Amino acid sequence: MATPSSKAGTKGVPREQRRQQILAAATEEFGTSGYAGASLAAIAARVGVTKTLLHQYFGTKEELYTACLAPVGDRLLGAVRAAMEPDGAGTGAAPPAPLRVLHGVFTALEGQREAWFVLYDPSLPADGEAARRAAEYRAPIDRFAAEGTADVLRAAGSTDPLDADALKYVWRDLVSTLVRWWVKHPEQSPEAMTQRCARLFAAAAALTAGSSGVHPGLVGEP
Repeated sequence: MATPSSKAGTKGVPREQRRQQILAAATEEFGTSGYAGASLAAIAARVGVTKTLLHQYFGTKEELYTACLAPVGDRLLGAVRAAMEPDGAGTGAAPPAPLRVLHGVFTALEGQREAWFVLYDPSLPADGEAARRAAEYRAPIDRFAAEGTADVLRAAGSTDPLDADALKYVWRDLVSTLVRWWVKHPEQSPEAMTQRCARLFAAAAALTAGSSGVHPGLVGEP
């Protein structure tokens, strides 16, 4: 018996399988080229289908972006939330919150590393639906980041709210920079990246300990 047309994709590919292929290709294209630089033609070429088929599956470019954003945002938000849970700290030997968060982010992105730049894409039209949907995911992630960085500052003796606000922005850019480096080094596992970050944080803390009072122990052992 023939497969009903509503269940079929193109060239015998089941519809849901084709949908997932399109989402994977679009996530890579949006993450690599940015929303402004990505095109439906390029995404279609990655999958080996026509632009018309993309429109049939997802509608507009913005609708395709939001379809990619949802699973990316859910994975990253879930990873950060889990890392910031009180139980996530475990015993005294557990890594500090920044490293737990980074490990969660790296683990959530493994296999689709460019996805970070789908969520944190500066080229999104500021007044569009895409930016609004992205902001709905960024806000709680940034809130968790603010809580974690504020804890680090308090441990270093700072209670200045502007310090906390500034460090929140530094943290977001730092994670983006680390992920960008990671994309260029596919051989690095999430665990290897987390260990590398521990070494980098310890080195940075040691460099500033004399003048700022930040103790290397705040970032844990490499």
